[in-house]
Amino acid sequence: MTNPIKTGLVGFGRVAQTMHAPLIHQQELLDLIAVVERNHSNSKEKYPQVTVYRSLEEMLTSSDVELVVICTPNEYHYSQAKMALEAGKHVVVDKPITVTSSDAEHLDELAKEKGLLLSPFQNRRWDGDFQTVQQLIMEGTLGRIVHFESHFDRFRPVPNDNWREKEVPGSGILYDLGAHLIDQALLLFGKPDWVYAEILKQRDGVAADDFFDVTLMYPGLKVRLSASILMNATLPKFLILGDKGSYSKYGLDVQEAAFKERILPGSPGWGVEPEESYGKVFLEGESFAYPTLDGNYLAYYENIAKTILGEAKLAVPAKDAIMTLKVIEAAQKSHAEGLRVAL
Repeated sequence: MTNPIKTGLVGFGRVAQTMHAPLIHQQELLDLIAVVERNHSNSKEKYPQVTVYRSLEEMLTSSDVELVVICTPNEYHYSQAKMALEAGKHVVVDKPITVTSSDAEHLDELAKEKGLLLSPFQNRRWDGDFQTVQQLIMEGTLGRIVHFESHFDRFRPVPNDNWREKEVPGSGILYDLGAHLIDQALLLFGKPDWVYAEILKQRDGVAADDFFDVTLMYPGLKVRLSASILMNATLPKFLILGDKGSYSKYGLDVQEAAFKERILPGSPGWGVEPEESYGKVFLEGESFAYPTLDGNYLAYYENIAKTILGEAKLAVPAKDAIMTLKVIEAAQKSHAEGLRVAL
């Protein structure tokens, strides 16, 4: 039996508590032994085996962690990932990975120099609906794809005190939800020719963007990515048009809701969407429900562990995060100048 990889978690906020820690804890190839919490020891209530440290420096010098998972605000990702890599640790960083593509490139170079794993946490590659979209496009059921839309909408009219809604580096909905949608689009279609974007602050009193509408243009294909915090109507999560038919899918992946209900990843029925939520395919003269594949966020950390052990190829490499950040930067430039920005 292989000894589990000793893992340390940096930050124990909402995302770490509800997603990273449960996924790591459920992965038998990983052993959560350390958590960095500056002022509290909340992690020991759920994971009594962990040692709590007050800083990343203390964890790196006082523990024997092999993998460091960084779940702090985006503005700290570069310095913390750099410190962990320089200490000889494998590193996972919550998406998009850093605030700028140049910082991500520096980290990627450092990881390669030291022969270490560096990966952005892009769990939504394992959303059941996105996996279904990948399968549908690969099968060619819709023919040649000419239009692809992906939405990630919520209704939160009252701003909260989260760092994502403050005026700090890496805040705002484009870095948060946009990083997911852009990563998925790049995985499906590769690098676009140009980017056009509108990035807005629509709620009263907000300091960070809470709406975006980004167009990625390819030869013969338009990709539209959009997210709003003031969307209380029902729009498709995915809308795909091809020269043989169309596909529409409503509702978000079921795994996020399961996390919020404190259901453990891998429990019976995990990631399984009810039939009434399936998307529909519309072909000439017929339409039918298209079953949603089961979602599986556990696959991300399984791949991380097996890559470290030399048993798999890294599914989400840093180069993917670099391209996502280049698209984010192009979108920011497009909005500021009102122009299409070539990549």
